[in-house]
Amino acid sequence: MNVQQPYRIKTIKEYHKILGIGHPEHPMISVIDLAEITPYRSEESIRVVFDFYMISLKKVDAGDVQYGYGQQKYDFDEGILFFISPNQVFSFKADDDFRSSGTMLLIHPDFLWGNPLANGIKKYEFFNYSVNEALFVSEKEEMVLKSFIRNIEQEYHSHIDKFSESIIISLIESFLNYSNRFYMRQFLTRKISGSQIVDKLEKILDDYFEDENIINKGLPTVQYIASLLNCSPNYLSGMLKALTGQNTQQHIHGKIIEKAKEKLSTTTLTVGEIAFALGFDYPQSFSKLFKSKTDFTPVEFRASFN
Repeated sequence: MNVQQPYRIKTIKEYHKILGIGHPEHPMISVIDLAEITPYRSEESIRVVFDFYMISLKKVDAGDVQYGYGQQKYDFDEGILFFISPNQVFSFKADDDFRSSGTMLLIHPDFLWGNPLANGIKKYEFFNYSVNEALFVSEKEEMVLKSFIRNIEQEYHSHIDKFSESIIISLIESFLNYSNRFYMRQFLTRKISGSQIVDKLEKILDDYFEDENIINKGLPTVQYIASLLNCSPNYLSGMLKALTGQNTQQHIHGKIIEKAKEKLSTTTLTVGEIAFALGFDYPQSFSKLFKSKTDFTPVEFRASFN
């Protein structure tokens, strides 16, 4: 089956033209009122790649909309906030009744060039979440975020001077930090679904390490676990970190150590045999991980039981 190549949009000016709105006042940053855009209607999924950051704070007033990798439907009665980074494939489909209101903030990476945020923006993992892992914001949170967007817009609308760029970047960074806070709040207030994912994660890892074919499969990866839980890797790690204090990789390592201790204390398998039975390619890698997590070598740990 042929997969349609995503359409690449390189500049903010080009995106303005596609949306049928006026030229941006600044070539590297723009705030768009979604009410100015004619609703797009399509029965087919559209795939797009942007060369700039897109932050959307919006509400869907009518109709169904499907976002992201899973093409899942969501009821957006609350305000939602989602982030798209450069080169991320964004797919969407809207029906004839689809209308939305809100604001879109576009930031070209070149605008951040020479500022610590150019690299620092990569620490905000929500830019790598699937769009269907959007942040649902309360009315109060929405007001906070809107105030930053409003100030950004006012700043680039006003007379540009030597302070403008640093002020706008400072506002962007504050917006991202508040978004991070609100995401952590969402992870904690949705503990029921989060706890269910933790339980599923434990079962997936138990089943994985009990599989007799693990020698051929190798160690489980974060990407593999996330795919089974229908999450993006970054979203899963962020949620687990908020709920348990450990990211996905740390949960995988914890399960490896648990299984290793069990085999070291209850079997006569050699360290090498245990390493291969847990999916390691080299016993040295297993011993190094075990030592880093327990302060004992596998041999020392086994000796403590004899």
